[in-house]
Formats: sequence, C-alpha cells, structure tokens
Amino acid sequence: MNPVIAAADYPIGQIVHHKLFDYRGVVCDVDPVFMLPDTWYERVASSRPPKNEPWYRVLVDDSDRSTYVAQRNLECSIDRSEINHPQIVQFFCAFEGGRYRLRHRN
Repeated sequence: MNPVIAAADYPIGQIVHHKLFDYRGVVCDVDPVFMLPDTWYERVASSRPPKNEPWYRVLVDDSDRSTYVAQRNLECSIDRSEINHPQIVQFFCAFEGGRYRLRHRN
C-alpha cells in the first residue's frame, strides 16, 4: 500500500518564513516527501516533522546558506521584499509581485 502524499503548499519562487528559526527565504525546490538520508533526519530534524509530507529547499535571506525544511515549519512571509542570496540568479530570472520567476534551463 502506498502512503498518502500531501500536496505542496508553497511553489518554487514563493517567499516563506521559517516558524521555528525565524528566517525568511525563497523556495528553490520541492520534494513530495523527505528525500535525504535517515541519518540527516535523526541528526538535524529535532522536531521530527513528518517524512511523508513535502520538504523544501530554501535559499536563506541575507545569507549564503540554503536549508531543507518540512512543510509544517513554513508559512508565507508577510514581508514579500526581495531575498538577498548569492544563488538567486542561478534559480530565478525575475522578481515580480512578491514572487520569483523560475529561470528556464536549456
């Protein structure tokens, strides 16, 4: 029997806020379920969020870091201003209406 997989609440380009660690960022990738090794989950995911819900790669504002975050730890950011991150141009081609537009790759 296949587990039920929840739909992603946040699309690529959405500016989000991490509810536990209070940082803003932009979603640059979405996994339908947890995709990293169990050793990472045991070491890093201390709140033990569900593995069978979407997980997001987020470019952290005013940093060069990216994070891997469970859906339940994110919310839409009230501040919809641009994100300051050195990899923005690798993923996105424009910022419009408080969201980033994905760069198409050839």
